[in-house]
Amino acid sequence: MLDALAHTLCLTPDRPAVLGSTRAGTVRVRATCGELAGLADRYAAALHARGIARGGTVGVAVRPGPRALAVMLAVHRLGARAAVLDPGAGPEVLRARLALARPDVVLADATAQAVAGWARPLAHRACLALPDLAELGPVATVGPRTPGCAPALDGAARSGALPRAVDEDGDAVVVFTSGTTSRPRAVVHTRSSLAAGMTAVTGLVGPKAGRPVLGGTFFVLVPSLASGAPVALPARSPRVLARQLRRLRPQATYLTPPRLRSALATGARFTGRVWTGSAPASADLLTRVKRAGAEEAWGVYALTEMFPAAAVEEADKAAFTGRGDLVGAPLPGVTAKSDASGELLLSGPAVRDRYLGEEPDPWVATGDRAHLDGGRIVLEGRCKDMVLREAENIYPGLYEPSLHVPGVELALLVGVPAGDGDERLVAVVQPRPGADRTALRAALAGPLERMGSARPDAVLLAEVPLSGRSRKPDRGAAAELAAARLADGGRG
Repeated sequence: MLDALAHTLCLTPDRPAVLGSTRAGTVRVRATCGELAGLADRYAAALHARGIARGGTVGVAVRPGPRALAVMLAVHRLGARAAVLDPGAGPEVLRARLALARPDVVLADATAQAVAGWARPLAHRACLALPDLAELGPVATVGPRTPGCAPALDGAARSGALPRAVDEDGDAVVVFTSGTTSRPRAVVHTRSSLAAGMTAVTGLVGPKAGRPVLGGTFFVLVPSLASGAPVALPARSPRVLARQLRRLRPQATYLTPPRLRSALATGARFTGRVWTGSAPASADLLTRVKRAGAEEAWGVYALTEMFPAAAVEEADKAAFTGRGDLVGAPLPGVTAKSDASGELLLSGPAVRDRYLGEEPDPWVATGDRAHLDGGRIVLEGRCKDMVLREAENIYPGLYEPSLHVPGVELALLVGVPAGDGDERLVAVVQPRPGADRTALRAALAGPLERMGSARPDAVLLAEVPLSGRSRKPDRGAAAELAAARLADGGRG
């Protein structure tokens, strides 16, 4: 797919490739196909001049956009692998992770270097922090330099010889997922597993040439651009995003559930098909997206280890009456099964090759409990999120979907210590802005009654804490919030 993208970029150099937006929502071209191809060639020549070749590792701390995509294309051309740096992980964790990956060079834009340097106090408030990048390896600047930045990557290689593209399998990308500073864990995708994942996205979304797609992830950019569709990077502000959607009228949109909720709160309207993932998406959220103009609204079940694995459209999800969270049928080539403990296992061409430092394994243990309903995957909750109450094991994922009645933005079931190893089960329910709380409690009465022995001991109306890059609900923080509220008399 990356090879196909490089070919497509060269064939249509004047065609817009990456789009942005003004605050008024006006579409502007951030890079044409020719400019993107030229950047990739320059970066490949510069990395080649630094000795980066097949089997090498390049640390990448570049914001999503044309330069980040050009870096990935350059690394791919050389047969090296990209180790993605997440500024939200914290300096100590990143030091441990990169000690495992051992990059030959770290590519960073001026913003990343500021986060690691003079802007560290400001970045800390935004939960962003990088260690001194020079600790991780030699550093080169991608894009405009500001005072104190490392030398430019392509400063001395603008006319360097372009290396011949590597055309064989090997490691492509390293993405750190979890683990402690003493034992970091990272997913390793090969060129073939990465290509399989992007081929699956192409088959799922089916982008048409010439019509824009809105989305900022690598798995949106590459298949769309390779199909001849320009890609618009979503505006950060929900209000500007709403204007951008109105002006752009994209054929397909990919936004995380938190960004969809923020956009809907500003009255955003959608066109074409809308896709969401990276965090749970309720049937109610998908229904709201369709009411806001989308022709179809899809929830995508994906992991860092396998993207994508399954997908479900709003109509099917809304019609599902069983317990648990229906995430859809496995995509072509994906095999799904549950082990003896009920944990969902996945395999297929797009599965990661291995975890860094470990042996290859064709199966991914997802950490999700699940069962198959007519071949469709139904999640029952995270294995680690089980709540033990009066000797009964309660899996929140079985019951949380039923709490997403109209007027509910988010809902979690969490355990709060009750002494003697037992727990109290608490529902933390976040009302939608403007929702009537009395009416909301009345609407919850039926679903709570049907939960039977899993009915929560308390229902708190409060904002659900979020964390991470994709702003997923934070169960640990929600449990702490519930414990504090209960200790304070359970107000809310």
